[in-house]
Amino acid sequence: MRIAAAAYPLEPLQSWGAYQDKLSAWVAQAAGQGADLLVFPEYGAMELAMIAGAEAAGDLERALHAVSALIPEADALHARLAADHGVHILAASAPVFAGGRRPVNRARLFAPGQAGHQDKQIMTRFERGQWDVAPGGGLTLFDTALGRIGVLICYDAEFPLLARALVEAGAEILLVPSCTDSLAGYWRVRIGAMARALESQCIVVQAPTVGPAGWCPPVDENVGAAAIYGPPDLGFPATGVIAEGALDRPGWVYATVARDDIARVRGGGQVLNHAHWSEQARRVRNVTITPFAAMRP
Repeated sequence: MRIAAAAYPLEPLQSWGAYQDKLSAWVAQAAGQGADLLVFPEYGAMELAMIAGAEAAGDLERALHAVSALIPEADALHARLAADHGVHILAASAPVFAGGRRPVNRARLFAPGQAGHQDKQIMTRFERGQWDVAPGGGLTLFDTALGRIGVLICYDAEFPLLARALVEAGAEILLVPSCTDSLAGYWRVRIGAMARALESQCIVVQAPTVGPAGWCPPVDENVGAAAIYGPPDLGFPATGVIAEGALDRPGWVYATVARDDIARVRGGGQVLNHAHWSEQARRVRNVTITPFAAMRP
């Protein structure tokens, strides 16, 4: 399959029509390059907040409600684009009031005639402290025509047991939509994504927001580079980087991958991290503490 990872710039869109035109152009461009799976970033949907006006977009609480109110229309648009182009699309995640008191951070996956979603599991300090965005439902494995896909939204990629649960359920590809406001934040998610590719011998796709968006405080600064990672082993690049874009440069990054390559490295790689994962359990049950006497000066 051919994967497209978006380095996506947020824009202060003034109307639904402007958003529809932008998304349609992005999807058409990737599909025109032969992409089967398109991955948009975490909180990329926050550009919808400006449709409710500058005051709403500039207010932490009002922006949540403004975006959530437009998600049904956004979902219908993504569903139509997936069907029209014959592609799978991971829509940019969005705050969604899904019946609870507070919104969840939800990414939605669309295929022709089908749709599902994955909520963020572990909230960042900003989400849980200043923004009060809540953890959503549990993990979902999407068994698609392209392969078995899991989604780890940004910070979730830094927690190996979440990824491992998806991999043990059968995941071959992990999608990591991200939104980070500093170089350090970007590298935390990138390091996590690459570590997940190594330890589970799978494909990991990182799609970030990029560029300034001062008109919407929760996403005012965005740093990142789109990339597709794999295990640095048999059939994959020695660096583990299959493809990557330049830092903070908007656009698509493409890579062609095969499910057979994942199976091959898991079964006969130079190392077998995926198969040997379970050996950790009996090794971590007891930790011996060995005191060393203080050295004399």
